[in-house]
Amino acid sequence: MQPVISWFHLQLHAFTAMNKKAFSYSSVLPLLVLLSMLVACHEAKKPPEKEIVVSPEELNSKVTELIRGSIEYAASSEGRIDDSLRLSFLSPLKSAYEKSSYAPVWNPRQQWKPLSDSMLGLVRNARLYGLFPEDYHLAPLELIYHKLVTDTSATEKKDAVLWSKADILLTDAFMHIVKDIKLGRLPQDSISLRKDSVLADDFYVQQLQLLQQQSLSGTIAALEPQHNGYRALKAGIPGFLDSADFQKVYTPVPLPKDPDFKPALERRMREAGYITDSLTPDSLQLAQAIRRFQQHAGITDDGKAGEGTVRMLNISDRDRFVSIAINMDRYKMLPEQMPERYVWVNLPGFYMKLLHKDSVEIVSKIICGKALTRTPLLTSSISTLVTYPQWTIPNSIIVKEILPGLKRDTAYLAKKGYSLINSHGDEVNPDSVDWSKYSKGIPYKVVQGSGDENALGILKFSFPNKYAVYLHDTNQRYLFARTVRSLSHGCVRVQEWEKLAYNIVRYDNDEGEYSDIPSAEEDSMSTWLVRKEKHFINVKNRLPVFIRYFTADGKDGKVAFYDDIYGEDKYIRTRYFPGK
Repeated sequence: MQPVISWFHLQLHAFTAMNKKAFSYSSVLPLLVLLSMLVACHEAKKPPEKEIVVSPEELNSKVTELIRGSIEYAASSEGRIDDSLRLSFLSPLKSAYEKSSYAPVWNPRQQWKPLSDSMLGLVRNARLYGLFPEDYHLAPLELIYHKLVTDTSATEKKDAVLWSKADILLTDAFMHIVKDIKLGRLPQDSISLRKDSVLADDFYVQQLQLLQQQSLSGTIAALEPQHNGYRALKAGIPGFLDSADFQKVYTPVPLPKDPDFKPALERRMREAGYITDSLTPDSLQLAQAIRRFQQHAGITDDGKAGEGTVRMLNISDRDRFVSIAINMDRYKMLPEQMPERYVWVNLPGFYMKLLHKDSVEIVSKIICGKALTRTPLLTSSISTLVTYPQWTIPNSIIVKEILPGLKRDTAYLAKKGYSLINSHGDEVNPDSVDWSKYSKGIPYKVVQGSGDENALGILKFSFPNKYAVYLHDTNQRYLFARTVRSLSHGCVRVQEWEKLAYNIVRYDNDEGEYSDIPSAEEDSMSTWLVRKEKHFINVKNRLPVFIRYFTADGKDGKVAFYDDIYGEDKYIRTRYFPGK
């Protein structure tokens, strides 16, 4: 078509050059008519709605012809093959059918094959992979399946249009699922270690060709993340779906201070089946009902309806499934092969794990940043341990908290256990400074003494990062008893800091293996901790650290949900899961 239009442009240019004075709309009208006729001749023809073919040989030929015609029409109509169906993966789909001369892929000679059954079953059960069946032409495929397979009418089985649509839609659904299983919906970001964010057309064609050599389930399994966390979350989906009701609307529960809180809570417990009789429950029965809900939701089962539990009560099963889908996709952002040993920090779960060869060696509660001073997501490696560290307050905290405090009361630093240090390393009396002159920073360092007077506690784990955050002990260890632990300025406080520190030094040898014999570094660290001395321990075998954000985990065959403490799920759902 392009050469024809180019030829027309040349003729029009020559015509107007020779007839500048006589140029008018009527003079070029014949050429415009000619162009419209040429375009019409080259436009792809819209596929028919129905075409009954009696002869099996003619039917097979007609299906191939219609597949080609439908793809050509889709290429000229923004992916549409009719008024209601649009292809999502037209380019690789076109490449695949060109390689097979547009022959049917799924149902050769118009017989519904077991492979087609498997593919339709995969679409029907897409939720088991954290996917949405409606994304993969479920409704039209079910209708076509009914007409071609379950309907007793012989006429429908001879409709070449139905067979061609079935083949094209199954191929498009397959390629869409391949992409969503392999990459998910989320884009690469600054912490993603996955190298491929876009798959070439040849990749989809190769996956389709693999179906001739192996099962559909085997092909899909090879595309899935191989992380244990992904497998555990996926294993919890069937149990979640068994009890989920995506249609039911529950009574919203206000916060505990609201006067309508208790009746709304009782109604909500009754709607979900946690209270079964019609009588008003006493406090013990209500607590038991709340505890059952908490166990089902995978949160701390204390029988108390605090703000965190209320937020969970107001999340529907559909909301929870979207959360599952988002977290399944988060695993697809990780490298295909994780390190042999690494630290895994999950902020919404408020926990840290040290993993070695897929085994969990240490589990610890953590405290992470508040919503306003959130802990950043990052990937790094622990390079240094510091005993009895001194905390130098970051400028961001100085501007937001300390400077306003000093303007109110110059005794603010003393009350917090902070010292003011000038550029020469000398301590400065806060009363000697005119704090009204400063707004965006101060020409001093603010430091906090070491040990239990220090927010960093007894030991700090340093790793390179642009946010100046680290893992550390804390002098407020009582806060680990709280359920919601987003409380810090951004660093991660680790309850089991001592286990982590000794594990690191035990592995920090030439072999990189655990040593039963204490090393010199371990002996030194133990001595410094007893003496309460500040020292730096260089970690030769740097330990990778992944700080991530997962609001759903697989635990013992169930899905555990965590509060969306930073609103990340809310943003991702709006941006990448619209309409879900």
